[in-house]
Amino acid sequence: MNEQERFWSVEQADAYIDRNHRFDIGSGVRAWKQMLRQAEQVETILECGSNIGRNIALLNEALPNAQKSIIEISRPAFEVVVNGFQLANAFNGSLLESRFEPDSFDLVFTCGVLIHVNPEVLVANMEKLHEYSRRYILIAEYFNRTPVMVEYRGQPNMLFKSDFGRLFLEKFPVNLVDYGFLWGYEYDSAGFDDITWWLFSKRPVELRNRT
Repeated sequence: MNEQERFWSVEQADAYIDRNHRFDIGSGVRAWKQMLRQAEQVETILECGSNIGRNIALLNEALPNAQKSIIEISRPAFEVVVNGFQLANAFNGSLLESRFEPDSFDLVFTCGVLIHVNPEVLVANMEKLHEYSRRYILIAEYFNRTPVMVEYRGQPNMLFKSDFGRLFLEKFPVNLVDYGFLWGYEYDSAGFDDITWWLFSKRPVELRNRT
C-alpha cells in the first residue's frame, strides 16, 4: 500500500464512516438523474470506491433494475455495503488490485475517489476505469484547472484537486458525452460537495485501433 491507500483503508476507515452515513435521498437521486441524463441502456454498474454505499442506495432509486457491483479499499466500509445491499460483485481492496474482466460493466464510475489517489498512480487507476467499462465512464471529483494538493483535516498529501476530465480525455480513447457541476448549496445534503462530473463513452474497438 502507498500512504494514501493506507490512510483511507486503515487510519481513516471508521472516522470516515461516522461522518458519512446520513444523506438526503431525494436530492441525491436528482443528482444522479442529472449525471446520467445522456446515458442509455445502463444495466450493469461498477462503483470504484463505494465506502458504505451512499451512491449504491441512490442508484437503487434512480436505476432500480441495474445490477450494482463495488470496489472498496476499507474493510469496515466494505462489510457495511455488502451486508446492506444486493450486489452482483464486490471486491475489497484497491482499484489497482482488482481483477474484473474487461468490458464487464455498462457504467463504471468514481465519486470523490480520484482526489485521494497518489498522483503518481492516477493514470493507472484511470486505466482500470476504462478497462472495466463497456459503454460509459463517469468521473465526479473536485476540480482545479491545474493539479494542487489540499490538506485533508490537517493531513498533507491526502487530497488532490485536478482537471480529471481533461486528463482522462487526453489519455484514453473516449468521447465526452456530458459534464456538469453539483453545487453544494443544492446538493450538500446528499453528500455531493461542489463536485464537477464528466460522462464519457468508450469508443468501439474499431475506432480505437485507428487512433
